[in-house]
Amino acid sequence: MNTLPRLPSIRELIKLYGLSAKSQLSQNFILDKNITDKIVRTAHVSPNTGLVIEVGPGPGLLSRSILDSGAKQVIAIEKDDRFIPTLHQLSEASHHRFKVLQGNMLTIDHQDILKVAREDGELVSDEVIHIMGNLPFNVASPLLLQWLHQQAAREGLFGIGNDIWMTLMFQKEVGDRIAADVSTSKRGRLAVMAQSLCEVKEVYKVPATIFVPRPKVDASVIQLRPKPFFTEKEKMVGTYQTLENLLRFYFTKRRKTIGHITRRLAKELDQVSPLVEEMESLVDFKARPEDVSTEAFCDVAKLLYKHQIVTLPL
Repeated sequence: MNTLPRLPSIRELIKLYGLSAKSQLSQNFILDKNITDKIVRTAHVSPNTGLVIEVGPGPGLLSRSILDSGAKQVIAIEKDDRFIPTLHQLSEASHHRFKVLQGNMLTIDHQDILKVAREDGELVSDEVIHIMGNLPFNVASPLLLQWLHQQAAREGLFGIGNDIWMTLMFQKEVGDRIAADVSTSKRGRLAVMAQSLCEVKEVYKVPATIFVPRPKVDASVIQLRPKPFFTEKEKMVGTYQTLENLLRFYFTKRRKTIGHITRRLAKELDQVSPLVEEMESLVDFKARPEDVSTEAFCDVAKLLYKHQIVTLPL
């Protein structure tokens, strides 16, 4: 297994380069490698891992843990140019197993990532690709939703046929919402969006005390592993968009019953009226939105999409 040579500590690099976390970019550093090593272990990254894409490596401590796990190739996407010199040093120290692309993960062309990944040869089709990162709190939810839509559409990184596991750090409140079970107060649109496409679980709790500067809230590491599509591939994009619109409509009225919300929807959208009885056979009209299973919401979305109903009132 390739091992990194002895390197200056992240704390030393931060001091040497005069680096500091920018609050406007929601940056918080982890300086304890024991923590990042544990995160990598929860992701099941190993010498058999062909590719890890790391989002927002910052000064590079999680990057070091990923490299120490033996992953064959790590591509880091970093927006902040202050970190590029230290990341290039890590690239050289790793004999270029670690590669850096400067850019914003929300807007970067995934083909640019794949082009770099293929510089050393084609990717092995049955190898799991990992996306990892301590996501900036201000873009974490938009990034996840973008990736979920790309997964449903089989686009970008999600379009090459490999399974993609995401092991991502979120603010604890956001992580709780993503992993929320049925009939819990955190259950909402984000949970159903994620759990309709992935097996979702919290794999590690990260206290605020280990970050520099210390944030006001704890964090959690959430792992999302893909599961089979809930409808035919060719219908997945439209059905998933319908699901998102459906969830937005229902969860903005979360204290009402499903029956109440559905009848209101039928009044606002004439095409729904003939479907109300069939919808009641799919979902408990006496339940509130948080009590409805992911599968039931998916079934309703499939029914609406079958009848070409995608856009719902706000």
